[in-house]
Amino acid sequence: MAELGRILIADDEEAFAEAHADLLRDHGYVCDCAPNAALAKEMLRQNPYDLLIADIKMPGNDELEFIEELPAIAAGLPVILVTGYPTLDTAIKSTRLAVAGYLLKPVPLEDFLKLVRQSIIRYETYRLFERSQDRLRHLQIELGSIESIKRVAPSIPPIIDAEVFLHYTIKNILASLVDLKDLTQALSQNKPKQQICQLFNCPRHAELTEVIRDAIFMLEKTKNSFKSKELAALRTKLERTLNKNG
Repeated sequence: MAELGRILIADDEEAFAEAHADLLRDHGYVCDCAPNAALAKEMLRQNPYDLLIADIKMPGNDELEFIEELPAIAAGLPVILVTGYPTLDTAIKSTRLAVAGYLLKPVPLEDFLKLVRQSIIRYETYRLFERSQDRLRHLQIELGSIESIKRVAPSIPPIIDAEVFLHYTIKNILASLVDLKDLTQALSQNKPKQQICQLFNCPRHAELTEVIRDAIFMLEKTKNSFKSKELAALRTKLERTLNKNG
């Protein structure tokens, strides 16, 4: 069975933690357990996790202080809070924190598994957004560097090797397109009834489209400097892709 994600259960109730860890493992997840907030923090610092399931009344989390500190330890990590002693105060406080769910023990297994899956998919979407943003930023920097060189020394032969520029530009553009494809798939899993054409209207897609336009413009503007058939072919392919998705 393929691994679906890595989960940390932080709960001082050993029977609950081990039983639900075994349940998650049976469904394809990797699952670790910690009996208190101190050990959970250490494990989060040392290992990448896709989801935290935390008991509210375990040592180190009586006032949800562990959850309040979580963004500084593992930014964006989703949290499912569980408790056998629900109070209005903890319920209200949890809504003010970035938690994926609030479940009462004993947790309904079907609801529990559904919430786990949805939380991990949302976290994967969050990470894809971050990765896509980083790639787009690098691509914009590369395109800007070409414009700077052209502006500073328009009559001097380019000091950047066209093959190197071509390699890294194509690599970044293709990586951004792959990120967009992965993001679309993740969103489709999270919202199966949503149409793919609607997903392509997301803000990140608009940003990617703008970067592709910038790439086409820069390739056209610097064509006389590089005089590369490969770059001309790249510009044609980008224009064709933009027209198809426009």
